[in-house]
Amino acid sequence: MAKTTYTPEEQAILRKIYFRSHRCFMMFSMAKMEANCFTMCMQPVIESLYPDDREEQKASYLRHQAFFNTHTSPFTFIAGLTYAMEKERKEGKVDAQTIDNVKAALMGPTAGMFDSFWFNAIRVIAAGIAIGLCSQGNFLGTILFILLYGVTQSIAKWFLLQAGYNLGTSFIDTVFNSGLVNVLTKCASLVGLTMVGAMTANMVNVPLNWTVSTGAGDVVVADIINGIFPGLLGVILVFVLVRLIKKGFRPTQLIAGIFAIALLGALLKIF
Repeated sequence: MAKTTYTPEEQAILRKIYFRSHRCFMMFSMAKMEANCFTMCMQPVIESLYPDDREEQKASYLRHQAFFNTHTSPFTFIAGLTYAMEKERKEGKVDAQTIDNVKAALMGPTAGMFDSFWFNAIRVIAAGIAIGLCSQGNFLGTILFILLYGVTQSIAKWFLLQAGYNLGTSFIDTVFNSGLVNVLTKCASLVGLTMVGAMTANMVNVPLNWTVSTGAGDVVVADIINGIFPGLLGVILVFVLVRLIKKGFRPTQLIAGIFAIALLGALLKIF
């Protein structure tokens, strides 16, 4: 396989993305998770593509501030792919919605795959070796754990970044030239919506504990609702929060509001 040759500008941008990606959890927030770090990684890309267009820069930064979360290793793969797609967008080959859909579609599967590999396999193996050495008073165990679990992830991030960038450039060119760009956009949109729906079902829970006394006994309202539409309360909550965000409410305000309602509901024995 021929080695990919990068221009000096591409090399500089890829290096910046790589080093900035290591600050992923330094900039982590519960509202948007890894979105802050992803936006910072895209900064050199955006400023390179639109050096004099402040409005386009602002719009691009805002777009990348959307919720994003995956394992830190494939984080760079998606960042490299996004870098390539942002270049194609500048040339009119893809639109911003396609980029957002691809990001949303990839973050779930890559998180599941790499979480299992690093957390359940490499970390367990590295910890087993390290604990065996440390239990004997050998400081080498600590160093080996860092090397086997930490340094290997850092190395993987660099190769995944290049793989994402190379794949993005060649793949998008192929899709565009074959006329399948509309199919790509539609598929990415469907997968992205599916992932958002799955995350809503798994992560959003409204623990309604409200019971109504009848002649036949107590009726749990949540059981009736879930019998009609499982998870309906969580879906309603998500749509209400999205609506409030569109009206200008900040995520921190919404979190404080949910906290206050939850406390009040607990006192009234509704939750």
